[in-house]
Order: sequence, then structure tokens, then C-alpha cells
Amino acid sequence: MRYKERDNTEQEINISPLIDIVFILLIFFMVSATFVKDYDLDINRPKASSSTASSSKAIRVHIDASGDVYIDGQPVRTWVIQNYVREKLGNSGETTVLVVADEGVAAGKLIEVVDQCRMAGAGSVGVVTEQESG
Repeated sequence: MRYKERDNTEQEINISPLIDIVFILLIFFMVSATFVKDYDLDINRPKASSSTASSSKAIRVHIDASGDVYIDGQPVRTWVIQNYVREKLGNSGETTVLVVADEGVAAGKLIEVVDQCRMAGAGSVGVVTEQESG
């Protein structure tokens, strides 16, 4: 009697297509995710019961408690806000500007910044507040 020797071949699972799909998903989520830049500015926003959610793509102008204005974390003088905002509006295609102001900022300073943003060509300018609980 003859015995037939069995081939010891191991079955392999090819995971190359799986790795490809994982990388494609990773790239998709990285590109489609929006990141809101929060800078290390200490701003206590005023509370409002009528506040609504804002767009995450809007251009943000920050005013801290001392009245200093920041765009993209860089200090900006009031008379230059219009140029910076106009440039940002042109680059991003966004028409909304949000002013993030500390609750201790004088009304005159807030109005001056909002006016500069409107003169830069912003379609709408809003003031960011915290929604009041209760």
C-alpha cells in the first residue's frame, strides 16, 4: 500500500485590502472634520437665554476683558480689523463673523468691532454668548 503524503500548505488571509480601506476612511474623516480653533484667551462670555448655535466655519474675532482684539490668536489694532476680516472673508468664502467678547467689554468697544466687521463685507455679524441654563 502506498500512502499519499499530504501537502502542508497553510492558508493565509490577505489583509492588504483591509489596510487600504482603513487608510481611505482615515483620510476621509480627517478631511471632512472641521476644527474650531480656540485660543488661550481668558474670556468670560455673557449669558443669554435666547442664544442659538453658531456655525463652526464662521470667522471669529476675540475681545478680551482689557479690550484687546485678537484674530487667529494674534493681537490686532481696532483700525486694522477691517483689513484682516476682509482678507479672511476672501480666503474662506464664509460671510459670517462671530465676535467673542468678554462680558466686561465696554459696549462702545463691542460696537466698534462689529462695525469694522460689517464694513469689511461680512454678511452677518453675531456676538457669541453662553446659553443661560434654567
